[in-house]
Amino acid sequence: MPFVTKLSFESGDREVLDRVVNDIKERAAHKGVQLKGPHPHPATEVSAPQYKRLKPGDGFEPWKFSVYTRDIEIHDHDQFAREVAGDEYPESIHVEANVEQRSGVGT
Repeated sequence: MPFVTKLSFESGDREVLDRVVNDIKERAAHKGVQLKGPHPHPATEVSAPQYKRLKPGDGFEPWKFSVYTRDIEIHDHDQFAREVAGDEYPESIHVEANVEQRSGVGT
């Protein structure tokens, strides 16, 4: 039964994120790996409160930033999926991996 590895990459730095996922896509094409994506998601707007002191109350304007997400699916190439999931990425990149086992039709 084939395995599908879904990788989700998140970052506040869209340029670095796109460079990382495009590099993975090029590596997959070079090795003949079946890859779907990267699938972009709409940016998520996040805000974080900033206080002038250690206790809530008097504060600055909230810090607002965008988080960008790209998803990639690697089909039935377990070694390549392990390599990609285990790679070192810039600190601004967050990676999540999810592995599914899919059965064929009628199995």
